[in-house]
Amino acid sequence: MKWLIPPILLVLTAVAMIAVYRALPGGGMIPPPVNYYLGLPLVALGLALAFAGARRFRHAGTNIHTFHRPDRLITDGLYSMSRNPMYLGFALALLGFAIKLNTPINFALVAAFVLVTDLWYIRYEERIAQSVFGEAYRDYRRRTRRWI
Repeated sequence: MKWLIPPILLVLTAVAMIAVYRALPGGGMIPPPVNYYLGLPLVALGLALAFAGARRFRHAGTNIHTFHRPDRLITDGLYSMSRNPMYLGFALALLGFAIKLNTPINFALVAAFVLVTDLWYIRYEERIAQSVFGEAYRDYRRRTRRWI
């Protein structure tokens, strides 16, 4: 399933969240309009973080595709604080969307997204980065957290 790259999983999760919202209206945990005031800034922050991480990859001229061999090890900027700022951004955006939609089941979808991202994408990328960059990657892993 190498076609299921992280942005596609993000979109599929958001679509599933909308379907849940429409199928199970009401029952929100956060009163309106507080859900908007909390949710929408998180969506914006998450997308900004993801785009900034992608922009850093483009600026470095390195491969961004999850299932392709990496060209360069990026360790500066956002990548000095998190080894996965794009995934962190996706997760924050989905969390904000779940808050905005205000349907409790959607929080489980956010958790599922994080779990799949961590166990499937990130672990795969870490194995490849280790084989390509060796000791430089081990040093980076020691000083920089996986998520935050």
